[in-house]
Amino acid sequence: MIYTVTLNPSVDYIVFTDTMKIGELNRASQTYKFAGGKGINVSRVLKSHGVESTALGFTGGFPGDFIKNSLQEDRIMTDFIEVAEDTRINIKLKGMAETEINAPGPSVTREQTEQLLQQIQRLSPDDTLVLAGSIPSSVDADIYSRIAQLCPGKIVVDAEKDLLLSVLDSQPEFIKPNKAELEQIFERKLETVDEIIDCARELIKKGAKNVMVSLGGEGALYVSESLVYQAEVPSGHVVNTVGSGDSTVAGMIAGMTQGLSIEESFKLAVASGTATAFTEDLATQEQIAHVLSDIKLTIV
Repeated sequence: MIYTVTLNPSVDYIVFTDTMKIGELNRASQTYKFAGGKGINVSRVLKSHGVESTALGFTGGFPGDFIKNSLQEDRIMTDFIEVAEDTRINIKLKGMAETEINAPGPSVTREQTEQLLQQIQRLSPDDTLVLAGSIPSSVDADIYSRIAQLCPGKIVVDAEKDLLLSVLDSQPEFIKPNKAELEQIFERKLETVDEIIDCARELIKKGAKNVMVSLGGEGALYVSESLVYQAEVPSGHVVNTVGSGDSTVAGMIAGMTQGLSIEESFKLAVASGTATAFTEDLATQEQIAHVLSDIKLTIV
């Protein structure tokens, strides 16, 4: 079984507006509400691929109920821990540019954190655990490291600098930084593909088994100790980049779970992320299949 952990889930309220004037009345042309958070996004896209998962994490209040009900409607299994305060609501403004306003999230007690850790300990060596996204300010900064050390199965990680670095000793199956996150980790601008590959290999030396690097409209890289694939993505109208990286993670896991080769899995991963960028919500199986044939891979 695949388990996704979202420590700070959200209701993503996506607002499309033709113009945005600060300090004035603005009217939306379209609005959408989705169960959000990186791990939850991974579970949703896994479902599109026909791969089952269970979503773990903390939820509270009416936004938490919305998330649980939304996932249940999509027939995605959940085992969330209930907290007293409301799950956050994040606002995504889509106009001439994308603007995001992310809320801090609810308080989580030590008892609730321990309850989650007990869930992780009960996993089996055959399970895969996806750690993705930010953590509430009330949770200790070493929570990712503690989860990774306790998990008896494989782990996959998609998180910001310090959280990502904290799990490398646990040898994650793969990690997925984007180019900007790599630049933050190594504190320098990365101008060429070779520089990006070198940084990815440094993370492999530190413990990661494989590294996927998303490059936005420039595609993506899959880096192992001995092999590098570079993906070229088709051009298209980018509607919404929220969840694109999570979709990439889900596509890679789906391919591996279904017994595809690394090459085929990576191609599916990039198609999943690209298809999500071309739609208002996360990509469907049909949308991913439509993009898949246009993904070009080369060995670097």
